[in-house]
Parts: sequence; structure tokens; C-alpha cells
Amino acid sequence: DQAAAIIAALPPFVQTVGVFVDQDVAATLARCPLDAVQFHGVEPPRALAEVSGVRRIKAFRIAGPEDLEPLADYRDVADAFLLDARVPGLAGGTGLAFPWHLAREARRFGKPIILAGGLTPENVAAAIESGCPDAVDVSSHVEAAPGRKDPDRVRRFVVAALGKNSWQ
Repeated sequence: DQAAAIIAALPPFVQTVGVFVDQDVAATLARCPLDAVQFHGVEPPRALAEVSGVRRIKAFRIAGPEDLEPLADYRDVADAFLLDARVPGLAGGTGLAFPWHLAREARRFGKPIILAGGLTPENVAAAIESGCPDAVDVSSHVEAAPGRKDPDRVRRFVVAALGKNSWQ
């Protein structure tokens, strides 16, 4: 109910993304008109195939090159792959980085790559250069407190990601 109310109050052109860890996505989509869904659990490919009408982003926890191989199983059902750091026991959102250059290797699976994990205003440019992703995903490293974004850190992150010094 809370997410539906927030979505209803958003201005035009704001993209909505739901983040799910082994949850019933269909039940949420019935109440919340999302534009994309990030699958962060151990959902099998068929779980993504059962969801339609939204972009499907499958997240993978990466520590080394061997962690890229499961991407092959999802190339027919995912619209993009999000690569995050592998931390045992955690589904993501750790704020830790992984070897960003592996994002380049992930391109062989033919989907857009979203780089996540440990990105900050100070390192996002280097991460983009190293991994050459299609997009970046940030959360905790642009917060003033848990769940509360710091506008200055967000601005500095965007400036660094775009490679421009004049963006306001």
C-alpha cells in the first residue's frame, strides 16, 4: 500500500523499480505499476519468464570470473544484468565492490550491464572506465543516513559518472 501511494504521487517520466529477493513479484505488480523489477534472490529463469509488462533485471553476486557463468541461463528471460559484490549470506546492498573489470566480460552474454556494489562519488568514474557498464546503481554511498539520500553526494556521484564538472 505504501509503495502504491508513493508511485501514484510521482511526477511524469520517473521510472519505478521494485527490488525483490525471492518474493511474489506478481502480487506486487498487481498493486504497484512498476517499470522494472530487479530480481536479487535465487529465482530460477522461469520466475523471470513468468513476469511480463516490465523490464526484468537479474542481479548476480560476483567475486570472480566463475560467477559470470550463471548469466547464460538468464539471457533469454532478463532484459539486463546487475552485477554486485558477492558477500556470503547477503543478497546485495553491502556497499562493497567487486573486480569491476568483470563487467566487460559479462557483455558476452548479450545484455546491458548495470554495475553496482561499493560505488561512491569518488570511485564511480574509475568503475565505469574499468567495467564499461551500460548503467550504474548506487544507494548506501550517497546517503546521509540509512535510507536518507544526501543531495550533495548524489550530485557529485552523477557529475563523476557523467564525466562532467559543470553539471548542476
